[in-house]
Amino acid sequence: MAELLALLPQRLAWHAALSAAALALGLLIALPLGFAAARRPGLRWIALGAASLVQTIPSLALLALFYPLLLLLSNLTKATLGFGFPALGFLPAWLALALYAMLPILRNTAAGLAGVDPAVTEAARGVGMTPRQSLWKVELPLAAPVILVGVRTAAVWTIGGATLATPVGQTSLGDYIFSGLQTEAWDMVLVGCAASAVLAMVVDQGLGLVGRGLEQRRPALWIGALAALGVGLLAALAPLALPALTPRPQAYVVGAKNFSEQYVLAELIATRLEGQGARVERRINLGSAVAYRALAAGEIDAYVDYTGTLWANVLHRTDNPGRQAVLETLRTELKRRDGVVLAAPLGFENAYAFAMKREQAERLGVKSLADLAAKGPDLVMGGDMEFFSRPEWKAVEAAYGLKFKARRQFQPTFMYRALGSGEADVISAFSSDGRIAADDLVVLDDPRGALPPYDAVLLVSPRRAEDPRLKALAAQLSGKLSVQAMREANYAVDRDTDKRSPADVARELSDDIP
Repeated sequence: MAELLALLPQRLAWHAALSAAALALGLLIALPLGFAAARRPGLRWIALGAASLVQTIPSLALLALFYPLLLLLSNLTKATLGFGFPALGFLPAWLALALYAMLPILRNTAAGLAGVDPAVTEAARGVGMTPRQSLWKVELPLAAPVILVGVRTAAVWTIGGATLATPVGQTSLGDYIFSGLQTEAWDMVLVGCAASAVLAMVVDQGLGLVGRGLEQRRPALWIGALAALGVGLLAALAPLALPALTPRPQAYVVGAKNFSEQYVLAELIATRLEGQGARVERRINLGSAVAYRALAAGEIDAYVDYTGTLWANVLHRTDNPGRQAVLETLRTELKRRDGVVLAAPLGFENAYAFAMKREQAERLGVKSLADLAAKGPDLVMGGDMEFFSRPEWKAVEAAYGLKFKARRQFQPTFMYRALGSGEADVISAFSSDGRIAADDLVVLDDPRGALPPYDAVLLVSPRRAEDPRLKALAAQLSGKLSVQAMREANYAVDRDTDKRSPADVARELSDDIP
């Protein structure tokens, strides 16, 4: 818990900065639009319809969609104007959350202004006020309490939604939640949820005091509440200000996808770089496609991926020419296409593997994917969150004609629990996962070679291609990690009791490497 709380100031600071910036942008767009919509019924219908449509898009999907869009725009500006902008991290999260903040602000602004008694506006015109003067001196003060209710709702939504910024590379309190769910470290989940909830309640109550002060015509109350919120925001942002004022060497940015092995490997890379005197930043819980694109764009410097994933998702290949041919083709093509350096294979494979409980597999006589095809219509297949949309699944499905009674998606940790509880009969496991041995699972053979090899490889971004520290790191790690060592490391993070942190496990792994 002490380690978790030590990270809280920085994560809270980024969470507060992101939420405040998104709310401010939402206000900047929604308030003027609400003023105009209150006077033009046609515009009101269009504006509210568009804002409501945004709300129908799942927030995580909207955040993820902004990244490739911004990356495309960055590449276009780089090609035409000679400069780009960072598409990973703050920017996509800021824009997506601002869109989510708009609806309650827009709706309440339009409703509040439309609800002002027409007799009041007529009286304002009767004493010679212009429409602008009537808006600012009469209508807006009367509508302010209603508008503040919308702002309060938007603030709470934005603070809650900011926890989902983690997969696009933005530090937030969601780092606790995503990592905790993956490793079943419930203390991490609790810290992330509690901190986010407290922040939302404090802001909500502060804005409530602002609304009460406006409603009761008590300037001291609403000005004091705004001042307190401002001071609180500055205090929350303080951990970001000090590093910004202190000259420091440029950090190496190490990425990781959203499962335990990736956390361990990212910490291993970071530990080794820090041992060489480098400053390192971690960007964890990235989506698979986001991680590679961020590396190619130079927004992260290094991360570990798998040859089968790169073969299918980046090169869009469906054949399987063998381990060495896959490795050499990737080394050549990634460099040619994106400038990405395949620096070193790490020595182990983490392949997709179809796994069943031993007792059930033996009872059904299922030893291979060919056997599974015959029994599949009576079984439930469980996969991780992206498996059924991946080329690997399509290749296996086509090679064996797999059909199941139902297909269900799980967060990877819960996928193993679903197998144990009977909610799934077969799952898309990972061959270096320690839970395969711990849970006595059977891994089914792939006699038709539908799945490519999945050797773990260290990738380096184009901007760090000749970096001496990363070259030395690649030489140190090349071929040094066995699948047994990774299974033990992964299980140490994932097991139910005596759970260890990825950083502790990575330090132990690093000590075992010459």
